[in-house]
Amino acid sequence: MKKIIAMLLTAAMLLTPVTAFAASDDTNEAATEETTTESPVAGKKVAYIMYMSSATIFQMWSDSFTATAEALGMEASTFFCNDNADTWKSTIEQCAQGGYDGLMVSHGGQEYAYDFLTGILEKYPDLKIVTFDTPFKDANGETAKIEGVTQFFQQDAGFAETLVQNILDMYPEKVEAGEPVNILQVQQGAGYNSPFDRRQVGYEPFEKDGKIKTVERIAPIDDQNATSSMRDVTTATLQKYGEGEIDAIWCCYDAYAQGVYQALREADSDIPMVSVDISNEDIQFMQEGKNWKTCATTNWTSNGEFACRILALEMADQYDDIAAASCYYEDPGAWMEIPSLIVTQEMVTSKEGVNIENLAEVAGEAYSDTSWMPTCDWMVALLGH
Repeated sequence: MKKIIAMLLTAAMLLTPVTAFAASDDTNEAATEETTTESPVAGKKVAYIMYMSSATIFQMWSDSFTATAEALGMEASTFFCNDNADTWKSTIEQCAQGGYDGLMVSHGGQEYAYDFLTGILEKYPDLKIVTFDTPFKDANGETAKIEGVTQFFQQDAGFAETLVQNILDMYPEKVEAGEPVNILQVQQGAGYNSPFDRRQVGYEPFEKDGKIKTVERIAPIDDQNATSSMRDVTTATLQKYGEGEIDAIWCCYDAYAQGVYQALREADSDIPMVSVDISNEDIQFMQEGKNWKTCATTNWTSNGEFACRILALEMADQYDDIAAASCYYEDPGAWMEIPSLIVTQEMVTSKEGVNIENLAEVAGEAYSDTSWMPTCDWMVALLGH
């Protein structure tokens, strides 16, 4: 985190104070006037509140969120809620009572988030909230919107599309012949998890077009021990199919994928697999050069900065600058999406010592691109872009 903060503060020092030069009308001699860019959110107190337990990617998010907040003159805190909805709610309530100016809340459930956050903002109308992976559903189950709250997600449908296309590229002969590629899909049922549902939206068109055939859909039996449960489920499933009946395995989530990979190695199977999200464990498995071919993900350091930028713009009442971001959709109930990208087995094996922290060195320009982030003049001055 210190390295990230140092980089952001260095950028800020390079760009501020800003010096303006003016020529005197009488002497034509240059005169200088020094002005300093001020942050309209300086002194604000913000928090990142994550429903889930701490993990490498969420810590990367926290570190980046905190570094960005501090570079903008704010004080930031992080709270992990250990997969407990009551803890998530009580933490938000306590922060609101405790005088926080802005909250970045993550992974709230669609069955309660809309009503709960609406109530919070009625009690604390000056509070600003940004949400990640938190869909809003009203009492009728319809997509809803809370005025002033910016929602954003990863580009989940894009994850699915890219991974299916990656599988199709493995079987050009079948594609050319018009034969479907047989996929074992690792995916929970509808309504289990909103991001999973969004990923299914990107998967289904390939089924409808006959480009793929889902031979079976499987999921862990024990959600509290998802990886080991997924290993057991996959082991049992593989025994039902003969050689060549499964062309590839598509996984909606990397914690599930880790169990799938373990089962494939124990079975000495060559079936390729692809997955959503990324972690050091995923990278290590991919570096073994076996089944795990591709991850679709986002840059979790960029995610934290993105979240903090949106929250800061809300607190500065600069919603137009949020809307101006290229990935924004302005229809009621719509949201922003973080662009998806691909990390391949070839990338993570191209250099010694690749891990989640230095992935930018091998993952291509798209991984480090920040052109899609919302910004404004004072953010450019303080953050460098």
